Amino acid sequence: MKILFIGDVVGSPGREMVQEYLPKLKEKYRPTMTIINGENAAAGKGITEKIYRQFLEWGAQVITMGNHTWDKKEIYEFIDDAKYLIRPANFPENNPGKGIVYLNINGVLVAVINIQGRTFLQAIDDPFQKIDQLIEEAKKKTNIIFVDFHGEATSEKQAFGWYVDGRVSAVVGTHTHTQTADERILPEGTAYITDAGMTGPYDGILGVERDAVLKRFLTSLPVRFEITKTGRKQLNGVLIIVDANSGKAEKIERILINDDHPFFG
Repeated sequence: MKILFIGDVVGSPGREMVQEYLPKLKEKYRPTMTIINGENAAAGKGITEKIYRQFLEWGAQVITMGNHTWDKKEIYEFIDDAKYLIRPANFPENNPGKGIVYLNINGVLVAVINIQGRTFLQAIDDPFQKIDQLIEEAKKKTNIIFVDFHGEATSEKQAFGWYVDGRVSAVVGTHTHTQTADERILPEGTAYITDAGMTGPYDGILGVERDAVLKRFLTSLPVRFEITKTGRKQLNGVLIIVDANSGKAEKIERILINDDHPFFG
């Protein structure tokens, strides 16, 4: 089984890259399923129902979220009906939506889980305790478990990866918008990468206009962050190959498409 994951899609530049390159990536890699992190897809914060449905139309099977889940207020109106949209499972229990989804792909059941870290982010439920509950639930149905761990701290992401090694098929980090070069298969068979990277502006700072970010650092004054709409764009992600019977990962490959790393189909 091949799982294609596209890292944090940021604003319209990111959506344009998904629309342009997802068909090409599907043609090249023939993924069994595609997962997109869409928590920054609407102008850099949150997601709309229109964008959610676009991602599905363009070929994604699951959309994961993160700390910007509730930034677009309309999400409250559709998240409970959005079968393939998941928010961090360790949000408080009284939050709308869900943190795990099961997909039947050609007769093979796959569990996709969204979890958020707590280091340098808001205080929510313990991701380590929550993942224990979800793994126990998922294992009753399938050995193939994919986790999008949305976190700020590298140490927390690595700790989480080691904690679940051998119990899930893959842990892919999101949130920091910078692709890390530490992709590997952990000793017990879990594919891991600290951050899959960002899909969106290549010449901004984490997708944001450079001048605004520089002003913030130089003056410490509040500034309005806007998504970079001009300049080069990029697509970041990973392809993971999983044994459909054991649920163990066999390979993880980084995907990086930009002007410095052009796509070769």
